[in-house]
Amino acid sequence: MSKKVLIITYYWPPSGGPGVQRWLKFVKYLPEFDIEPIVYIPENPNYPLLDEALTREVSDTVTIIKQPIFEPYKIASLFSKTKTKSIASGLINAKKQSVVEKLLLYIRGNFFIPDARKFWVKPSVNYLRKYIETHQIETIITTGPPHSLHLIGLALKEQLPIKWYADFRDPWTTIGYHHKMKLTKASQKKHQLLEREVLQKANHVITTSETTKQEFSRLTKQPITVITNGYDDRSITTPVILDSKFSLAHIGSLLTGRNPEVLWKAIAELLEELPNFKNDFELKLIGAVSEDVLATINLYGLEKYVHLKGYLPHLEAQQEQRKSQVLLLIEIDSEVTKCIIPGKLFEYMQSHRPILAFGPENSDFKTIIKETNTGSCFTYAMSSKALVKEKIKSHYEAYQNNRLTSSGIGINKYHRKSLTEALSKLL
Repeated sequence: MSKKVLIITYYWPPSGGPGVQRWLKFVKYLPEFDIEPIVYIPENPNYPLLDEALTREVSDTVTIIKQPIFEPYKIASLFSKTKTKSIASGLINAKKQSVVEKLLLYIRGNFFIPDARKFWVKPSVNYLRKYIETHQIETIITTGPPHSLHLIGLALKEQLPIKWYADFRDPWTTIGYHHKMKLTKASQKKHQLLEREVLQKANHVITTSETTKQEFSRLTKQPITVITNGYDDRSITTPVILDSKFSLAHIGSLLTGRNPEVLWKAIAELLEELPNFKNDFELKLIGAVSEDVLATINLYGLEKYVHLKGYLPHLEAQQEQRKSQVLLLIEIDSEVTKCIIPGKLFEYMQSHRPILAFGPENSDFKTIIKETNTGSCFTYAMSSKALVKEKIKSHYEAYQNNRLTSSGIGINKYHRKSLTEALSKLL
C-alpha cells in the first residue's frame, strides 16, 4: 500500500517561472517509489507568470485539493499594476524607486509577515486538519517561499500527530532581497523568530544548497538534508539544431544586480579584436531584463547584437538553451547569494552546451559547475577580464571549427528521478 504524503505548495501549473518546477517533478516521480502525493494549492492564486503547457505534466492520477486564497497584490494592482508586478518579479531598480514603489515595499515588508500569502494560513489549517484526519495522512511537506506555507505546517504539527518536512527552495531572512523590504527592527525580529520556530519544530528540514544547510544548522538541531533542484530529460523530445550564430544565451530573469560589467566589456573588446566576430556574435536574453542591465549593455555598444525574447514557456526556453552555442549563468555578486543555485543550472548542464558563470567566489553553483566540468566560473572583478576574453575566444574558435560542446561528469545524480529517490528515502 502506498504511503500518502500531503504536499502544501503555492506554485503549481499553470504558474510559470522557476518556483513551480521542483515539486511538479517530485510529484511526477514519487509514485514510482510507492509514495502517493496529495497536492494542496490555492484555488485562485495571483501568479506573476503563466505557463499553460506545464499543466500537461500533471498526472491525471494525482490528487489535487484547493482552497481560496486572499491576495493583497490583487488590491494593490488596482492602484499600480506595473509597480506591483515589478515588486513581485524582483525587477525594481533600488536607485530609481518611486514613492509608490517605496511605499509598497514598506507595506509588503512590515504589514505582511512573513509575506503577502499569510491570509491563507488560518483557512488552510482549518481545512487541512479535517482532511488529514479523514484521510489518515501521517506526513506533510511545506515548501517555500512563500514562507507563509511553513506556518501552515507549524500549526498542523502543533494540532496533529504528523511528521512535518519543511522544504526551503530559498533561504528566509538571509535571502538577497530581504534587506530591500524596508523592514523595521520589530519586523526583522518577527521574521527571525518565525524562521527559528519553523526550523526547530519541523521534524526534518530540506534545503537546496549546502550553504543554506550550514546557515540553518546554527538555528536548529533538527536533521537537515540537501536535495538540490535538477533536470528532467523526459520532457525533451525534439532534435537539436544549433544556432548558426555564435550565440551567448541567458535563460531567465536578469534582475537588478545581475549585471557583470566585466562580461559586457570583454565582449565589446572581442568585437573589435577578432575577425568575423561582429558577423557571428549574438546575445540572446530570454526572460525579463531590468533597465539598468540593458543600460550597461548599451553603454558598451552591444545593443545591435542583443535579441530580447522576453518570457518563454518552460519547454520553449529549454529548446532555446539547447540550441545556443554558450549559456550564461549570472547571479548577483554578494555574500548572501552564495547559497543560491539557479534551477536552470541543471538543465544547462544536461544540454551539453558550455556554461559561462558569473557570481560570488566560493558559491554553491560554482562548486557544482567545477565538479561536473560543465563550464567556467568568474567573479565580477574587472581584473578577471583577460580570463573571460580568453574563454570566450576559445569557445568561438571551437564554434568556428564546429566542435563546440560540453560533456559533463557525474550529472546523472541531478536527474529529477534520482533526486526524487533521495526524497523518497527521507519519507
